[in-house]
Amino acid sequence: MRAITYGRHGQAGQVLRLSEWPAPAAPAAGQVQVRVLSRPVHPGDLAGVEGLPGGPRQRFALPRIPGVEGMGVIESVGAGVQDLRPGQRVAFFPVPDAWSELVTAPADRVVPVPEGLSDETAALMLVNPLTLLSLLQAVEDAQRGQAGPVVQTAAGSSVGKMVSAAALKHGIRLVNLVRSAKGAQTLRQRFPALPAISTADANWRTQVQDATGGRGAQVVLDAVGGSLTGELAGLLADGGTLITYGQLGSGSTPLESLTLTPRALTVRGTSVFQWMTARTPEERAEDVAFATRLAATAPELFEVAARYDLADFAKAIDHVRRPGRSGTVLLASPAP
Repeated sequence: MRAITYGRHGQAGQVLRLSEWPAPAAPAAGQVQVRVLSRPVHPGDLAGVEGLPGGPRQRFALPRIPGVEGMGVIESVGAGVQDLRPGQRVAFFPVPDAWSELVTAPADRVVPVPEGLSDETAALMLVNPLTLLSLLQAVEDAQRGQAGPVVQTAAGSSVGKMVSAAALKHGIRLVNLVRSAKGAQTLRQRFPALPAISTADANWRTQVQDATGGRGAQVVLDAVGGSLTGELAGLLADGGTLITYGQLGSGSTPLESLTLTPRALTVRGTSVFQWMTARTPEERAEDVAFATRLAATAPELFEVAARYDLADFAKAIDHVRRPGRSGTVLLASPAP
């Protein structure tokens, strides 16, 4: 089977390779084997390939395959698997090695795709909605029953648009930040009730202060990080919370420069990869049901920027990093 592999950390376009890879073993009890038809290229996937900023660039004894989310068709099932059958369309997360043509996964990480849902939407129906749920919970925890303004970065991203839709539904006072005037205008057209501000404007900080009523934000949701972190901490009201869940930006900000103690600020991280361990099986089932409903009722929130064959992964990575990109880039495999 084909698979995209890497043997060391480094720039994704330089270290990734298209390889012929042995097919995984037949599914054991409680497992299913899925022929993967489509998988997203998430920023977190590329971060895993490239390693932590400033961290050591490791070499591995055996090559690795990126990816943890995707959709496909069940090839076979192991003993004891119920409600899943060969030929059934499914989505999966978290399942390692998604950037290959076959994966073997625990049955409880595989979700049937609702009838009528496109393959493209199915490929995106788990990670982003589950990220949304983790962010909403983090905001609720930070607000401690006293709802105040919330600012989010990367508001034009797929997750950012989901946060905007949820803010309108739940009455969250959200202010959206994007990198360009064009992106801000697009967001205003999509969500006219929510302020959208471009950080390319010289007075963007003043615009945020005005949009939060002059008191500053109670919470900042940040997917950018890097050198922007200090600016974002400055947007917080005293006692506010900076919630970081991504590293799209460059540079760094020393923690001691954030004046955490005198202003009683809190910085916390959240990640969808904590989902399996932080939630009970019952809670995970409820979360997956939410994600499935969202995909079925609001497919416009699961926008696809482009599809590329596995062999064209370099073009896919370039597209992911294209300024102004709207939607998620998919890597596809042809159906047998």
